[in-house]
Amino acid sequence: MTRKALKQKLTSQSQMSESFILAAMLAFCGGFQDAYTYIVRDKVFANAQTGNVVLMSIDLFNGRILTALRYLIPLSAFAAGIFIAENVQFYYKHSRKLHWRQTILIPEMLIMAAAGFFPASLDLAANCLISFSCAMQVQSFRTVSGNAYASTMCIGNLRSAVCAVSAYARDKEPSHKDTALYYFGVILVFALGAAVCGLIAPHLGIHTIWLSLPILLTSFLMMELDRE
Repeated sequence: MTRKALKQKLTSQSQMSESFILAAMLAFCGGFQDAYTYIVRDKVFANAQTGNVVLMSIDLFNGRILTALRYLIPLSAFAAGIFIAENVQFYYKHSRKLHWRQTILIPEMLIMAAAGFFPASLDLAANCLISFSCAMQVQSFRTVSGNAYASTMCIGNLRSAVCAVSAYARDKEPSHKDTALYYFGVILVFALGAAVCGLIAPHLGIHTIWLSLPILLTSFLMMELDRE
């Protein structure tokens, strides 16, 4: 495949917000944010709420009520983020000034910038803000190249990837192979984001989250250029 053909394939959607290149950038941020809150912010997941539910339940049934709250509160913030993003889509889907998904990226960038100033004593507040922001992202960016995906978690993407591999093994339909590659690509970039955060966090500490800002800003600008 030529460089031109590859570029067209990665960006060939009616909306930039559904292209693979943007999905990969947001997935990188998703992995980065999850690793950040776990490594830097008291071992709480920003995105993987299943993990938070498991850890919260263990603490509750062992009588550690206050410890369980550090998982319950971000979990509630995540739910609130879904609620807000769904309403933003409903009310601003046809906005002409900005694509409604861009109005999600703006507060996400502001939240990530603010979280980098929160000291360790405010880990719970930082985790709530980041969980809220990640929920808005995963609710708003749900399609890559016509396929449903999640930019802030992997289990659904892994299931879809394996299903596509299974379908391709049966009928050798090229579209199934492409779908599997899209999903595995998103998972790989998510893991890369987590790995990069793991390498940097010991050096930058609470400020590490700021490194996700250039990627979010680039995503915003790509959508703006596409909209224009």
